[in-house]
Amino acid sequence: MPQPATFTVYNASAGSGKTFTLVKEYLKVILASDDVFTFQKILAITFTNKAAAEMKERVITTLQAIAEGKPNEMAEMIGKELAISPQVLKERCRQIIVAILQNYAAFHITTIDSFTHKLIKSFAFDLGLSLNFEVSLDTKEMLKEAVDVLISKIGTDKELTDALVDFSIQKISNDASWDIAHDLNDIAQILLNETDRFQFQQIATKELKEFTGLAAALEDSYKKLIAKQQQLGAQALAIIESQGLAFKDFYYSQLPKHFLGLADSPETVKFFDETKLKANIENDVFYSKSLPQPKAAAIDSIKAQLVELYLLSEETHAQVVLLNLTRKTMIPLAVINAIHHELNSIQEEENTVLISAFNQL
Repeated sequence: MPQPATFTVYNASAGSGKTFTLVKEYLKVILASDDVFTFQKILAITFTNKAAAEMKERVITTLQAIAEGKPNEMAEMIGKELAISPQVLKERCRQIIVAILQNYAAFHITTIDSFTHKLIKSFAFDLGLSLNFEVSLDTKEMLKEAVDVLISKIGTDKELTDALVDFSIQKISNDASWDIAHDLNDIAQILLNETDRFQFQQIATKELKEFTGLAAALEDSYKKLIAKQQQLGAQALAIIESQGLAFKDFYYSQLPKHFLGLADSPETVKFFDETKLKANIENDVFYSKSLPQPKAAAIDSIKAQLVELYLLSEETHAQVVLLNLTRKTMIPLAVINAIHHELNSIQEEENTVLISAFNQL
């Protein structure tokens, strides 16, 4: 003889009435018995506090509606499936709702984590746990602990120490305080953002040395681009000098000053909309109309070369800007990833304790 099914699976998409069905099945169990305290023997588990609260509310309001004799679709379905008369159903609902309200702590519709916590807490002594242990939900406190652990490794972990020293130097160069503890706690807040934290999980397998290695490679590329800018500036100045031209021969000395800036200090040179040089080049304005014809002819003979060098400097500058932004974020990113690792270690340690305790039950 086949054994009756011991459980039923309801497979449904969002918004299809799963909660309605679950509430109906719950009510059928407690209303099928003459014992008004049957609800104390039932455990209903959900994943979220919101779902648990919603299910509790629906059970109570449905019982109340049936007890008051209000027209109710749920009452008709339950009465038909349990073969109970409306009068008996109404009276059982009245008695059960009174019993639930008088013994609300035994009304077990809760989340799986709350149930697990309560179960472990009940056996805390047997499991060797503190009798008043609590599960901390303060993520900011956990982040602070992760940062403290990270800082405590300074001097013992060379790679981490070098990264934190570079982080401090970068802060000082930006006229910020050298004290990194405050800033580490600030930037670590990004890990509380679910979207950002998912992105960090994509690089969770990366080691600190990979970040610092990439930072060094980016720094080397940056220096090469700066050297290229200086070469472009020097090359343009040499072309201008080869024609015996002075800075003042050019329109407001704009173009030669641009190349002089590149040759001396590329990082301070302005580009694009920050000056009128680009517009004057596009409008073919290289010298004033009063410039003597020989000098004008000399500029005309080299302006194609100068424009080409200017466009190259502009293109290189765009690469410098992008590379500079990337290299400046690499060390902070490495530090945040290190905090992420420490945070995961703390969470894994706490989870291991709870799982070990749960497995002993």
